[in-house]
Amino acid sequence: MFRHFATLCILAACLPLAMSDSWADDRPNILWLSCEDISPNLSCYGDAHAITPHLDALAKEGVRFDRAFTPAGVCAVVRSGVITGMYPPSIGSQHMRNRIIPPPNVKAFSEILRAAGYFCTNRSKTDYQFESNDAMWDRNGNKHKDWRERSDPKQPFFSVVNFTVSHESQVRHGEKRHAEVIDLIGKENKHDPDQCADTLPAYFPDTPAARKDWAWYHDNITLMDQMAGDVLKRLEEDGLADDTLVVFWSDHGMGLPRGKRWIYDTGTLVPVIMRWPDKLDANSVRQDLVSTMDLTPTMLSVAGVEVPKYMHGRVVIGEAKEPEPSYLFFHRDRMDEVYELQRASRDRRWKYIRNFEPEKTYAQRLDYMDAMPTMQDWRRLNAEGKLIGGQKNWFAATKPIEELYDTEKDPWELNNLAALPQYQERLQRMREAMEQWQEEISDTGLIPEAVMMEEMKPGGKTPRVEPPEIAVTDGNVSITSATQGASVLYQFKENTGSGTDWSDWKLYTKSFSDPGVAIKAKACRAGLRDSELKQRR
Repeated sequence: MFRHFATLCILAACLPLAMSDSWADDRPNILWLSCEDISPNLSCYGDAHAITPHLDALAKEGVRFDRAFTPAGVCAVVRSGVITGMYPPSIGSQHMRNRIIPPPNVKAFSEILRAAGYFCTNRSKTDYQFESNDAMWDRNGNKHKDWRERSDPKQPFFSVVNFTVSHESQVRHGEKRHAEVIDLIGKENKHDPDQCADTLPAYFPDTPAARKDWAWYHDNITLMDQMAGDVLKRLEEDGLADDTLVVFWSDHGMGLPRGKRWIYDTGTLVPVIMRWPDKLDANSVRQDLVSTMDLTPTMLSVAGVEVPKYMHGRVVIGEAKEPEPSYLFFHRDRMDEVYELQRASRDRRWKYIRNFEPEKTYAQRLDYMDAMPTMQDWRRLNAEGKLIGGQKNWFAATKPIEELYDTEKDPWELNNLAALPQYQERLQRMREAMEQWQEEISDTGLIPEAVMMEEMKPGGKTPRVEPPEIAVTDGNVSITSATQGASVLYQFKENTGSGTDWSDWKLYTKSFSDPGVAIKAKACRAGLRDSELKQRR
């Protein structure tokens, strides 16, 4: 098992698992406000139709990143990279809705923060392309109060609050549901489809359905902004705003045709805002290339945790800030039922795309995507021969092997310059950079998905972690599992005043004094089934 990941496993660094019983005063709290399926369509990014006062205020108090990207154009794939700190094609998670087994030494970075003493909460998406487990979070799901559930108010926290209201599905949710959105944001903030038409993406047909989808997309962003404001208000009420690094980001670009799922800027350019009082300059703008792959090493670094050597991103803020890369890299693979294979590189201005399956049209049918009214109009007008200019590009019978775009002059990436002689030197340079990246990360994209998954899960069966062993030596309890890379969780039997009950699951990091009560333990590892429970006494 895992032959293709052997080199990565050898290089993977051992995780720092020592936990202190006291909390360092200079470690910041970290709050992530993540949303879904939006490009930088916020007022602070210059969108004339956006109504986003809370996120605009956050940007004024912090840093706005103008060239922030996701490596892919779809949620679960991107999130698998964020939670592990590794490009999805390097661990096999590039295909949408597969269920991989990460290499044994690769852990969710939230678990690394827990091991370093952070209280970690998630509300509530765990869409990582592999099964999550209780080692990743102190609290997970919707039925908790984020950082407010810490038993020690001095303990630093990492809390994720994810907003789904801007998801692609919410653009086409119907009149009844959208009326509820308008009730929440107020009729005065409703976007008029006809007033928004001037900013429609250039490749969209200008139809009533496209205008409405564009307006509803903006309405949903307004509601998402309102929800983000509510969370920031709670942070302020708790007196924690000055001690908390707040990060707002989207999991990929707009959930509209030729945005989501694609590696054009419409699918990968996202808003990222960071506020860290007295550490980051207020009302500042960064133009350097930033990726959501950078979130993971950056959070570990500012938390004072050594960044594992296997991670692919860079630290973008703080004392350990690293230089801007020459290029960012992108990938597109299977999306639901549709197979595609693209890789790309990008600098601040130029985008290079390599199509490994040029015989396929861009416009392959995909059931979920085709439910969008704009997509239906786009297909209908193409069949009727009524598309003009760049609206027609997407329906070409085949794709060019290579694409090159000047995103400064051609932000919608409609004018492919790859065949022009004056751009051949640039084309070669960006092609070589992309190929070098593929080699460096051991890109699994050319391995058939079925072969890769059979290697991970022979016979389609997900292995189970070996149960832990609980040992007591000289009054100290140690808990181990024979499964490589396994994490161990344990509970105490405790007196609650109204009887006895089991404590919350605690992440085992080192031996501890025998509490003299019953102990229950289990072992887990990302992508594997949890072990059987073991109990002492």
